[in-house]
Amino acid sequence: MPIISRSFLVSLSLLLLPACQQQIVQQHSDHPVKSRLVQENGQYQIYRNDQPYFIKGGGGSGDMALLKASGGNSVRTWSTDNAQQVLDSAQANGLTVMMGLRLGHERHGFDYDDAAAVAAQKEQVRQQVLKYKDHPALLVWGIGNEVDLFYTNTNVWYAIEDIAQMIKQLDPNHLVTTVTAGIDKAKTELIMQRVPSIDYLSINTYGGLEALPQQLLDYGYKGAYSVTEWGPTGHWEVAKTDWDVPIEQTSSEKAASYRSRYQGGVLGAPQRALGSYAFLWGQKQETTPTWYGVFTEQGYPNEIVDSLQYLWTGEWPANRAPSIDDYRINEQHAIDSIHLQPDSQNQARVDIIDHGNDKLTVSWEILPESTDIKAGGDPEARPEPLTGLFNRQDSDGNLSFTAPAQSGAYRLFVTIRSEDNKVANANIPFYVNK
Repeated sequence: MPIISRSFLVSLSLLLLPACQQQIVQQHSDHPVKSRLVQENGQYQIYRNDQPYFIKGGGGSGDMALLKASGGNSVRTWSTDNAQQVLDSAQANGLTVMMGLRLGHERHGFDYDDAAAVAAQKEQVRQQVLKYKDHPALLVWGIGNEVDLFYTNTNVWYAIEDIAQMIKQLDPNHLVTTVTAGIDKAKTELIMQRVPSIDYLSINTYGGLEALPQQLLDYGYKGAYSVTEWGPTGHWEVAKTDWDVPIEQTSSEKAASYRSRYQGGVLGAPQRALGSYAFLWGQKQETTPTWYGVFTEQGYPNEIVDSLQYLWTGEWPANRAPSIDDYRINEQHAIDSIHLQPDSQNQARVDIIDHGNDKLTVSWEILPESTDIKAGGDPEARPEPLTGLFNRQDSDGNLSFTAPAQSGAYRLFVTIRSEDNKVANANIPFYVNK
């Protein structure tokens, strides 16, 4: 008689159940992994499955296998869009998920004085929590993202508290937080007064990350926190050209910023910081196509990923991405506010550091300056590239190009790619005079 496996019998029994019972069994087949926040000996610590857990996360659900290989352990979402796929992929890669619960924003027209709208939103969140609360990859619920950006109605904090209390009742196995756009004293005091049910506070911050631990203390918040977005200097924080467009850091400058900011703003508060989610573990158009993503549009990781691996593991990868030592047009840098004449002939030069003696590929692109500028990470359209302007280029980083004929603001982008598809990238804004 053939041996019949237990798994076969379970599968057969499921098939014999009525459809409604099959659905119930499937819904309860996941086993939640409990996460909790503990304060001991003056230090806050997340425990997951009764083991200490420090968040080494990527904001976004890009290449999860690479995140894991780089020493990361968690991903963050901003909503439950594609939540099942994200949770399953995270579980398959040994990662956890900070699951975002999208809330309405005042700047998008949501009215937190509208009791019916607030109640309907709470019910939507309830359904989302019930659907995903038992998935084993779930770590924490993130209630809203930057609902305080350009807001005036502070009743939003009462709504968040109401949702936090509800989640605590529905799901005692996971942590609950809310995410702010930066932090200030007034906001901190409101959250402490009106949202006592969150386990810890989460903050999105960029250029000010190093100062965050002391700022929170100065504002009266002595509890645990995580940094849920951090990375390059924000487009609202940098120097601008004389035609008022922001100057983006090179990927090498960004990589250095990630290292220094993490040391100060996350590792610099070992008693209170629970970890962080570096932004963006993916790619998006926001001011430019390269400002925030640690991947290119083709999916290639830039040198920031190497820096994150170093921060998370203490070791650089065996073969590092190339770096940029200098980048200029006609021997001028971006800070010089470069002006060109229409149809003029110009020279660009990027000085490259090759860490691994790789064969490098250098590519260039000219884009008009984006005019579709939004706030708070709202979707933006990528400008269409100009063609036919490159005259001569070489693998050493030299380019001869013709300025566009039409006056206006542009950017010259450069990407240096290694044999194993790691990149360094940068852009210089320039203005074509009338």
